[in-house]
Amino acid sequence: MSIVTDVIAELDAERERIWLECPEEITNMGRGIIPRRTGSHGQYLSTLMFAESEARTLSDEVLWGIIEVSETETLDLRTVQLLINQIVGYKAAFFDFVGMPEAGGFVARYVEASNAATSIEEFLELTRAAISYVNKVHMWVDAVFPWGVANGFKRVEA
Repeated sequence: MSIVTDVIAELDAERERIWLECPEEITNMGRGIIPRRTGSHGQYLSTLMFAESEARTLSDEVLWGIIEVSETETLDLRTVQLLINQIVGYKAAFFDFVGMPEAGGFVARYVEASNAATSIEEFLELTRAAISYVNKVHMWVDAVFPWGVANGFKRVEA
């Protein structure tokens, strides 16, 4: 087996594990338990905002966009791998920063495996597993986010 095959299996297994049960690190984040104590002035709302934003953009923009373009255009594998290293590698570290070190570890494994892909097809199979996992992480972050707090910021109609 290759690292690509291994990581696909890891991402799929973790997605299934968290399908109906919120990961503890996300539950903790929703309660204000942030391992790195991220947040300003003793609050963690900004940390939750960053976690939600980073998870959403990773799944809905970065990985989705890469899949879409890779399926319709002829891309150079090495260029795509370099973009994954830069953009997704940063997101993996940021997941850790906002209180999701386990999720960040899975994203880092995706980055590592993407560098080992030997074809765009293999890369796409890996990326499809990654987006499926990250979408589930994003769903759980959305579930613990205190959306009701936004009611204190109603738009003023002019």
